[in-house]
Amino acid sequence: MGGGRRSADTLGEPLMALRVGSGLTEAQTKALIAQGADEVVVVDDPALAVYMTEPYAKAMTAAIEARKPGIVFTGATTIGRDLAPRVSARVKTGLTADCTGLEIEEETRNLLMTRPAFGGNIMATIVCPEHRPQMSTVRPGVMRKLERDEKRAGKVSRLEVKFVAGDRNVEILEVVVEKAAKKNIEEANVLVSGGRGLGTEENFKKLNTVAAELGGLVSASRAVVDAGWAAQDRQVGQTGKTVRPDVYFACGISGMIQHIAGMEDSEFIVAINKNSGAPIFEYADLGIVTDVNKLVPALVEELRTVKAAG
Repeated sequence: MGGGRRSADTLGEPLMALRVGSGLTEAQTKALIAQGADEVVVVDDPALAVYMTEPYAKAMTAAIEARKPGIVFTGATTIGRDLAPRVSARVKTGLTADCTGLEIEEETRNLLMTRPAFGGNIMATIVCPEHRPQMSTVRPGVMRKLERDEKRAGKVSRLEVKFVAGDRNVEILEVVVEKAAKKNIEEANVLVSGGRGLGTEENFKKLNTVAAELGGLVSASRAVVDAGWAAQDRQVGQTGKTVRPDVYFACGISGMIQHIAGMEDSEFIVAINKNSGAPIFEYADLGIVTDVNKLVPALVEELRTVKAAG
């Protein structure tokens, strides 16, 4: 919604939100207007009670054909990655997947869709000049969430889509909801991120103590994930996740552009690296030139001292 609002304002076009499901509440629908939408298009049908590719693709395709938007954004979530390519094929347009950057080119009014390519080693900017809508799935965390404005005016319109038995080409026997054992790094206010400069997996694990003292989570650079020290869902960067914590600790991270792309919008960046010429210091609000493995235990001790005194 935040990225959509910005693009709509640049183009001087309205922002529409599509809400699809069964038994949708009016309060949740109107919340999308407070979040930036000028219009909310609602497709409410029992066939949409549980996500299935075919009914949802039919509903989204019908909405695009009815409203003819110039741009369609879908989250690069599990569902979004399943749904968007099927819809783009039906409306005969292209799709740029897993975007990390979106801008409007003023001269052409085309959407410039940027995404990692070749394993994250380069960034590709893709345009779709000859077909509409321009479609992209957008990596979670890339766009800034707008502040809710309960006074915003907007309209809600309903779109009727006729579903037939053939639309239910699979049968869902059971839905099992698994409770996440740990929070996503995109949700953390404090991230303590480790890089290759830590030297060993044992040194990387020591960051857990720092994160616990700060009430945050541990994240990692691609080099750490590739080495097997951290899970892939902890990775920050072009081929990982985009994060915006209040405080980001970069511990032993050199600051290659692939990593910077995933964390440069953090509110406050603390860089710890023994190489004073490391690129990470160009982005840091506070830079500490020292051996991170010597600083970590001292930092933990100081944090505990401050807590005890408080």
